[in-house]
Amino acid sequence: MNTPGSETGRGPKREPNRKTGTEAGAATKDGTDPTTASASASASATDTRLRGPAVWALVLTGTASFMAALDNLVVTTALPAIRSDLGGKLEDLEWTVNAYTLTFAVLLMFGAALGDRFGRRRLFVVGLSVFTGASAAAALSPGIDALIAARAVQGVGAAIMMPLTLTLLTAAVPAARRGMALGIYGAVTGLAVASGPLIGGSLTEHISWQWIFWLNVPIGLALIPLARLRLAESTAPGSRLDVPGTLLISGGLFGIVYGLVNANAHGWTSAPVLTGLIAGTALVGAFVRHGFRSPNPMLPMRLFRNRGFLGINFASLLMFLGMFGSIFLLSQFLQGVAGYSPTEAGLRMLPWTGMPMIVAPIAGILSDRIGGRPVVAAGLAFQALGLGWFAAILTTDLPYAAQLPPLILSGIGMALYFAPAANVLMSTVGPADQGKASGTNNALREVGGALGVAILASVFSARGGYETPQAFTDGTVPALWIGAGAVALAAALALLLPRRPGSAPAVPAARAAAPPRKVRSAG
Repeated sequence: MNTPGSETGRGPKREPNRKTGTEAGAATKDGTDPTTASASASASATDTRLRGPAVWALVLTGTASFMAALDNLVVTTALPAIRSDLGGKLEDLEWTVNAYTLTFAVLLMFGAALGDRFGRRRLFVVGLSVFTGASAAAALSPGIDALIAARAVQGVGAAIMMPLTLTLLTAAVPAARRGMALGIYGAVTGLAVASGPLIGGSLTEHISWQWIFWLNVPIGLALIPLARLRLAESTAPGSRLDVPGTLLISGGLFGIVYGLVNANAHGWTSAPVLTGLIAGTALVGAFVRHGFRSPNPMLPMRLFRNRGFLGINFASLLMFLGMFGSIFLLSQFLQGVAGYSPTEAGLRMLPWTGMPMIVAPIAGILSDRIGGRPVVAAGLAFQALGLGWFAAILTTDLPYAAQLPPLILSGIGMALYFAPAANVLMSTVGPADQGKASGTNNALREVGGALGVAILASVFSARGGYETPQAFTDGTVPALWIGAGAVALAAALALLLPRRPGSAPAVPAARAAAPPRKVRSAG
């Protein structure tokens, strides 16, 4: 699907008198000498070493991916400090998380299409610039509304740059070393998820919560010029943008999440809540219809005719619904009720969030030996049992020694799920659809996270609140049961996956014969 950044046997076009950050007319898009570009491209297919351009691509895309993944969970351990400093109600804290995940989810595939059409390196730099600027705006926010707005813009930037990181990396790395490079990339992204609560807690405790956002700014400012100098430019000339589909799903998900977030404050039968839920559902329905009828939809609904593709995607949505919603509440429980500092709370979440770094390789081996379905189902079952165990024992004075077993069990479950789930997903589609399949799954995971925060916080608000430690515990327990139930349903769906998933219907011939990607000249 992804081709090297330059075509074999052809040097990049020359555009005189234009500068690229090196000398005018003297370099290709990735900063190499044009007299050697063709030879480098020809050798890339058989090269087994990570040379300079590939190393630069891995460093730049891996760092950008780390920042985008980190900002999913880095805010969770900072929520009590944000609430204390800026004020705001429970729904404001929900939007602090969901403003990022929602915009990230709904614009993820649109961002990839923008890169295909207008230049992947160019849009990667645009997304990185937006993300960096929005991070500074979040750090400077004078109030909770400004913070929520900045988080939404952060999500826009992440949605543009994140899908292009894999495309740029794959194009830059020789085929013989691509697996190693993608493995490092995946480990870096996993480290971001694992360390998010710890980094957020440490910065909040030892400096201030604003530094969870300031952290991105110097890194982003360093990456922007390096990306322009060190990454090759490429496009997919035949790509099209699905603007109607993007507008439909954006409006639909916003309406549904708005209704869920505000239901307890305004009442389930209030006009704003009903309008949001009904209009949002209608728009999502229109998006599904559009996905079947449009010749170039953002999300091809034909893929969901495959039972394996349908099952693994809905299992992913439910997994992230239960996981994100539970982390949202438990990170606050550890500080507000258990009395831990932000750093201590982040450390105590590591048996859950950090376990994939240890168990994921074992999960991959198991998946190769016995198939992905039983490993994914077992992982989801462990995650559900861990959340249910936590809900069953949660009290205001629960010692950490009692919390540790369900945290470890949940972490093992998360680890058993991740790598095999990706393998199962890719086995359900043909090579021509793997890019859209991956984008669809990533988007549904983010949607699941946003819905999880909204739904579990709604349950929490209906049964408890922030007034006392007992009130917080009373609200958290039923919310955790809902999270456990969602993940248990995901495990049941995983058991229904076919043993040997078949590919989804192939793309029509006219669309499969898309023009080859090209490398544009310097400038």
